[in-house]
Amino acid sequence: MLVGVGDLTTHVVNQLLAGPMTSRLVLAGRDPGALLRQANLARFTAANLGALSTIDVERVDLTEIDRTAETLERVRPDIIFMGASLQSWRRITELPKPVFTALDEAQFGPWLPMHLSLNYDLARAVRASGITARVVNAAFPDAVNPILAKAGLAPMAGIGNVANIVPALTFGVAHLTGRPPQTVRIRLVAQHYFSHLVPRTGHPGNGAYHLDVTDPRDDTPIAVDHAALFALLSGPLKRLGGVAGQLLTAASASRVIAGLCEAEPVAAHVPGPNGLPGGYPALVSRAGIRLDLPAGLSEQDAIAINERCQAADGIERIDADGTAWFTEREMAVMRRMLGYELRSMALADCADQARELAAAYAAFKAELFSSKLEEAA
Repeated sequence: MLVGVGDLTTHVVNQLLAGPMTSRLVLAGRDPGALLRQANLARFTAANLGALSTIDVERVDLTEIDRTAETLERVRPDIIFMGASLQSWRRITELPKPVFTALDEAQFGPWLPMHLSLNYDLARAVRASGITARVVNAAFPDAVNPILAKAGLAPMAGIGNVANIVPALTFGVAHLTGRPPQTVRIRLVAQHYFSHLVPRTGHPGNGAYHLDVTDPRDDTPIAVDHAALFALLSGPLKRLGGVAGQLLTAASASRVIAGLCEAEPVAAHVPGPNGLPGGYPALVSRAGIRLDLPAGLSEQDAIAINERCQAADGIERIDADGTAWFTEREMAVMRRMLGYELRSMALADCADQARELAAAYAAFKAELFSSKLEEAA
C-alpha cells in the first residue's frame, strides 16, 4: 500500500511495477477519483512494458485514525509506503532564490511538525488495526522514525537522504582513483543535513559523518581525499535536484521495498532503520533490517555521529518520551523570517504545531508575493 500519491510516490509506483516481486499495489489517499486515474496510467504504462499488474484504490484520510485502521485491517498490506506530508520539503525551493537561500539556513529540523504529524496518525492507525505491515517512511525519516520509536511506533525504515548521496560518492571515488565504479563500496553514516549540503556546496559544513570506502571483492580499504571527493559533487558530478531529483529518491525507496521481499539480504543505505536517528549502511531482507557498519565502528558510535549531525540540522536532541528540542541558531532563522518559534515539541503536540507552522509560512509567502506584485506595479 502506498499512502500519499504525489511526485515521489508516482515514481515509486512505476518502478515497483517494473519489478518481478510486485504482485499487487494499493494506492491510498483522500481523492479516490484522482487515485483511480493515476492507477490506470501506471497500470497501462506497465502493460506497454509487458507487465500486467493489479492496482487497487482506497480512500484514506490519515487524520481519521479509526477509519484508516479499519481500511488497513480489511486490506491487510504487507508493506506500507508512507509518502504523505503536510508540506513537501521542496515547497520552500519554489521561493525566489535569495529568499530560499536565507530560509534554508534554518535547515530541515524546524520543519519537523509538517512531517511527523501524519506519520503519527498512520502509526496509531497501524497499531489499532492489529496488522503487522512493515512501514517505510519517506517523510524526514532521520528524525520522525526515532521520535515514533520512543512511543513504540517506529516505521521499519526510511528512504532517500543518506541513500541519495551514495551513488555520486561511488562515481566520485572511481573518478579520483581511476578504478571502475563496480570496484568501489561506500559505507556512509550520515544524517539528512550531510546528504542535503554536500551536493549543493561541495563540503560537509557542520555535519558529522563517517565514510568508509573499500573494494567489495576483498574489503581492501581505498584511500580517498574527502575534500576532493565532496567537491566533485557540486562540480562535474552535480545532478538535477528539486522535482526532477525525486527520481533518485524513488529509486532508494524501491530498493528498500524490494529488499523487504527478498530472502537474501540486499545492501542499501537506509535512514531511520528500526527507529534509529540518521542514516546507515544496512542489509534489507524479509527478515528485516540490520546495520552493515564498517569494521571498527560500533552501533553506539554510529548513533552518536548521527545525533551530532542532527544538531546541525536543527534538532538538538530527542528525549526518551519523544520530545524534540530545537537548536537556537536554526530556530532563530524561522523566528526572524516567519515569526515562528518553538523550543521543544512533545509528540502529542505535533499536529497543533504543524497547523501553527503552516499558518506562519502561508502568511509569510502571501506577504512576500504581495510585495512582489506591488513592486511590479
